[in-house]
Amino acid sequence: MPPTLASLVHHSALKLSVRAGEERLDTVVRWVHASELTDPVPYMEGGELLLITALKLDAEDPDAMRRYVKRLAGAGVAGLGFAVGVHYEDIPKALLDAASEEGLPLLEVPRRTPFLAISKAVSAAIAADRYRAVTAGFAAQRELTRQALNEGPEGLLTSLASQVDGWAALYDASGAVVATAPEWAGRRAARLTADVERLRERAAPASSVVGGGGDGASEGGSVDGPGDGEDRVELHSLGSGRRPRGALAVGTAAALGTAERYAVHSAIALLTLTTERSRSLQAAEQRIGAAVLRMLLAGQPDHARGVAGDLYGGLLDAPYRMILAEAASASAGRARAGVRTEGRAEAPAEGRSEGRVGGQAGSGGASAGQKAAVAVAAAASAAASASVAAVLADAGEAGGDLVGGFAEVVEAAAARSGEAVLVVPDGERLVVLAADGGAVVASCVRYAEALGGARAAAEQGAAVDEDELVVGLSAPAGPIAAAGAYKQAEQALSVARRRGRVLVEHEELAAGSVLPLLADDAVRAFADGLLRALYEHDATGRGDLVASLRAWLSRHGQWDAAAADLGVHRHTLRYRMRRVEEILGRSLDDPDVRMELWLALKTTAGV
Repeated sequence: MPPTLASLVHHSALKLSVRAGEERLDTVVRWVHASELTDPVPYMEGGELLLITALKLDAEDPDAMRRYVKRLAGAGVAGLGFAVGVHYEDIPKALLDAASEEGLPLLEVPRRTPFLAISKAVSAAIAADRYRAVTAGFAAQRELTRQALNEGPEGLLTSLASQVDGWAALYDASGAVVATAPEWAGRRAARLTADVERLRERAAPASSVVGGGGDGASEGGSVDGPGDGEDRVELHSLGSGRRPRGALAVGTAAALGTAERYAVHSAIALLTLTTERSRSLQAAEQRIGAAVLRMLLAGQPDHARGVAGDLYGGLLDAPYRMILAEAASASAGRARAGVRTEGRAEAPAEGRSEGRVGGQAGSGGASAGQKAAVAVAAAASAAASASVAAVLADAGEAGGDLVGGFAEVVEAAAARSGEAVLVVPDGERLVVLAADGGAVVASCVRYAEALGGARAAAEQGAAVDEDELVVGLSAPAGPIAAAGAYKQAEQALSVARRRGRVLVEHEELAAGSVLPLLADDAVRAFADGLLRALYEHDATGRGDLVASLRAWLSRHGQWDAAAADLGVHRHTLRYRMRRVEEILGRSLDDPDVRMELWLALKTTAGV
């Protein structure tokens, strides 16, 4: 521990004695300073033991001594040492009374004890304390490393909480609590979600202090728990990139000491290593993920399992969903370029895969980072998913990297739940393979609903902008149906873009009507061209061929029923239908022609 006035008094070589302020001898001495100035306060920082001989002081004047002592106490001076036998044979009574009144410790320094000896004693004690702190810090680092390797983040948090005599919590990229130590700290950690979200808005590395009267305390930052004291909580972001990959909270009753600070910094470094995988490992997993996806789409699930090993657990053997996500600008670009995406089931080219490939959050053959992730997820199986506010914050932070933000939502959900997930970037598109009915799919749906709700509130049904996200979700598929699932997801993605929605599930297409799918510029152009001659004919006032055609088709060619609907004779209707055939140059006896005309009528009617 650092030197105190009591330790100096008990130092056998110094022979100091206490003349006033006995109740405050536990005060820490930060340094020793000798000064004969009548006002040394401007040259002091607080915490010093001030040594004097009263060379320039009127030490026998009670008023002068009260002002002198009061100013020293107000500046945070730890104590006052008076050398006797130099200018005064004993400490003057005026100084003794002033020190006693103010409660400032006053030490008598015998003539045979030089001030330099006291300075050396304090310096040696400070050096020894720092050495002990550094040694303890290295020991803490070794213990934290051992726990991280053997027990994962949960064990690391347990060790850290013990070393700082407090509690610790780990948050994922979305701001959700994934692990705490001890267990009772879960409620405290959950109440700091708003502070964690504010921390995530800053570029990493970032830190803040909440509660306990610390600098930067935020409203509501103080949390209740066992005991009546208020915690001082330090929040630290995790990750080396622009966007934090998580956050660490450390709660203590007081400010951290040097040894505790070493332990916290070691924990930050270790947790960053578990959340930030190396570039080479990412590149290797990207290649594996892309290869596995290509094999699945090629109808070779057995080969895909052989390549994946234990990396994706049972994901390739159970019903799964295929998810495609891209920016609306990418979808529009494909459409403008005339690329026919529906029905395409080709794997991403390996050279184009950039970003992350997520594997199972912990399995026998997984990487160290994945093992750490499953330990986090196991500790947080009951943790709530990210709030809508956090989801929207993520979307706002993503800026131009909409697909990257969506990937983070997927990976955070997988880490919290311990689910296996396959994430393959494909140029501007993200391909995700996730367990049907699992937390990843549910998180994707909630994310899309939150974005869609915000868009609806802001734009009141405006069409999707090119800087927004669109997602297509396939129906549940088996291990040998990856190509079909990919096709379904692509079809749903195309419909999501056309309808101005964030996410469309393929089941909606099968259960709904085909008519909403006609809301496409190319289809409308075809309908306008097919019916233009009829509309131009009607515009001259020479008949009502469009309405007659619609009534006749709606009655399945029944002359009497259609004529009754129009209020005309059936012969009049027959004449009008012959005119339709003459103008269009098509026979209404052809069922394909009738189908095209009916769909054209529905399209131009805005249905």
